[in-house]
Amino acid sequence: MDFNAYLANIPVSRRQRFDQIRHLIEMAYPDATLEMQYHMPTFHNDVKGWCALANQKHYISLYTCGEKNIAAFKLNHPTIKMGKGCIKFKDSDELPLTELLQVIHNAMHASVECDR
Repeated sequence: MDFNAYLANIPVSRRQRFDQIRHLIEMAYPDATLEMQYHMPTFHNDVKGWCALANQKHYISLYTCGEKNIAAFKLNHPTIKMGKGCIKFKDSDELPLTELLQVIHNAMHASVECDR
């Protein structure tokens, strides 16, 4: 599936939140490469860093490849569900864009292998 087809499949009710996060990445990293990897839009830069967005059944995920990338966010937002290196935004969750930008910076400047 290409990026435009992926976007077309996001429900209207969730598209605005998805686009907010995507635009945050694109504004902070206008030269980032966008590729579809593992069936989701993934942004890469020259430093080996990356982050990816995914529309899941009940939330939007921001994948960052490591716990360290989301550690501060996790402390400040304990009610938002998170995985090892991802944040899972339900439709009812706040979207703290300033802190989310820091998570994106952390991920895009990570130069080590992913936590596994």
